[in-house]
Order: sequence, then structure tokens, then C-alpha cells
Amino acid sequence: MSEDTGQRYGFEAFECAPALRLQAHEKVAALQFAHLNGRLDKIEEMMARLEKRLWLALFGMIAAILTQTLQQVLSVTP
Repeated sequence: MSEDTGQRYGFEAFECAPALRLQAHEKVAALQFAHLNGRLDKIEEMMARLEKRLWLALFGMIAAILTQTLQQVLSVTP
């Protein structure tokens, strides 16, 4: 028997409407998943940037509190 040449049992290969519809649906689904993955990647990048900003804000607030505490301690003890 020949290896997947599109012919079976001596008949010529042909395209049928249900198979074409299925192929079109598979292509559309693949494109939708590719687009969805791209959007999810962008969302993950935005979340990473937001996380960095939040950590920076937190460290800034901690630094401000420590600075005020240190100033109060230095002003009390000459």
C-alpha cells in the first residue's frame, strides 16, 4: 500500500464540505488561541511591571518611616 498519498484503494482523493468546514473551524480556533496567548502574555508583562511599582512604593514608604524614626531618635539624644 502507498504511504499517505491521499489515495485509498485506487480512488482519487477529493475534498468534501464537512471536512472543509472542520478544517476552517480548526484554523479559526488556532488563530483565536494564538491571539489569546498573545493577550495573556501582555497581561503578564503588565502585572510584572505593576508588581515592581508596588514593591518600589512599599520600600519608599518603609524608608520614609525609618527616616522619620531615625530623625526623632537623633533629636532626642544629643
